[in-house]
Amino acid sequence: MSRREKAVQILQPGAPEVLQLVDIEVGEPGPGEIRIRHQACGLNYIDVYHRNGSYPLPLPARLGMEGAGVIEALGEGVTHLSVGDRAAYASQPPGAYCTARVMPARCVVRLPDTISFETGAAMMLKGLTAQYLLRRTLPQGGLQAGDFVLFHAAAGGVGLIACQWARALGLQLIATAGSDEKCALALASGASHAINYRREDFAARVREITGGKGVKVVYDSVGLDTFEGSLNSLAAFGLLVSFGNASGFAPPVQLGQLAAKGSLYVTRPTLFTHLATREATQAMADDLFSVVGSGQVKIHVEQRYALDQVVQAHRELEARTTIGSGVLLI
Repeated sequence: MSRREKAVQILQPGAPEVLQLVDIEVGEPGPGEIRIRHQACGLNYIDVYHRNGSYPLPLPARLGMEGAGVIEALGEGVTHLSVGDRAAYASQPPGAYCTARVMPARCVVRLPDTISFETGAAMMLKGLTAQYLLRRTLPQGGLQAGDFVLFHAAAGGVGLIACQWARALGLQLIATAGSDEKCALALASGASHAINYRREDFAARVREITGGKGVKVVYDSVGLDTFEGSLNSLAAFGLLVSFGNASGFAPPVQLGQLAAKGSLYVTRPTLFTHLATREATQAMADDLFSVVGSGQVKIHVEQRYALDQVVQAHRELEARTTIGSGVLLI
């Protein structure tokens, strides 16, 4: 039995105008799958990469990496969820921009009653990203209370979660952002220092803040524009974590440069490597739900759109004029 639902798809990569709202057939879940009816789905910069072809998808392609809603049906072998459960996910394959979908159950978890669907949809991909960065992608010797870390794009969805989580961990997070308003928001969210990279040389300012030592780790989702400065911000044996490329792809790394700058480390992790098993997904989600449930991390949902406003949503997302998280409300 199948039903007609609404979904956003693209027929070819391009500008926001290639996004189309279409009717699709949604059937019953197969083994290891569930069907979820969405209440909201999250907007993320990776959606722009999928739409414009930076991260190519088989065409026609549906977009969206996170959502929240109610479980409608279970496929064979799914035991960790029940019909009627409130649920949320960050998951491959893309396809969250829709009213309902069939998808793998592995990355879907129960959403606590204390967390709204809107918040759940806005927090999963970004919150689990902050989790694997601050809790799993660590410099030599790990991170201890009082350590300095540098976090770029700190007023974005991932950044605002990271500012709060870092404060809860006792870290001194140095935030960068592209306006004084965004810097103020990062400071209000727990950053110890904030640098407007449009007006200041952030690497020089980091050295000043840290007494010339540099930071143990840089978390960099900007890419091309910040890569060299990120390397120059690191202490000896420091780690550069490149996890996005909002300004373009980071340049190739010359290994000799890492030696010259202090035996540095560079890594390019992805969230979905960390979410490869249901057990890992659940453990990471439990950690996220704990810090959100305790009030130590609040999810800033600042942009809300209807599903048929997805073109406008992508224009604003790509222009980097958004603050915090955005959702499509179903």
